[in-house]
Amino acid sequence: MAGDALLRLYDDALPHVYGYLLSRCGQRSLAEDLTGETFLAAVEAVRRSEPPEVSRAWLIGVARHKLADHWRREARDTARGRVLASHAIDEDPWDATLDRLAALSTLGRLSAGHRLVLTLRYVDDLPVPEVAALVGRTVHATEALLVRARRAFRRAHTQTDERRQTS
Repeated sequence: MAGDALLRLYDDALPHVYGYLLSRCGQRSLAEDLTGETFLAAVEAVRRSEPPEVSRAWLIGVARHKLADHWRREARDTARGRVLASHAIDEDPWDATLDRLAALSTLGRLSAGHRLVLTLRYVDDLPVPEVAALVGRTVHATEALLVRARRAFRRAHTQTDERRQTS
């Protein structure tokens, strides 16, 4: 597909792709992000040696997958946020959301190194050897860093709980 043809398709399909995503997720910023990801996928696809037939329907299909991927990531992050926060799992979805927000807030107060290894290990669910390779450490050094990072997380999270209880 030539550049001009892709631009024409973009002009034609943009409102359809965005509308599709917005009607399903209900969040403008998320729909905008996923629309951008959809069109980036189209650009990558047409650069392949054997590109697919890119059309409005193809773009809607890609958008559907991007939204499903987003929902899967969100569900995974929510579940891992609960584990990372080491709270008892409550059946109330509002409590789960609060637990996730508290865990993310606690992560934000940690050093960059601790935040990185905890995110790679528990949010991205990478095994320790992969985390070690990504941070440029040995497996043994990474395990030690994870121990220190978990301890720092628990300490920061406990301080947050204590502050909430006294206010």
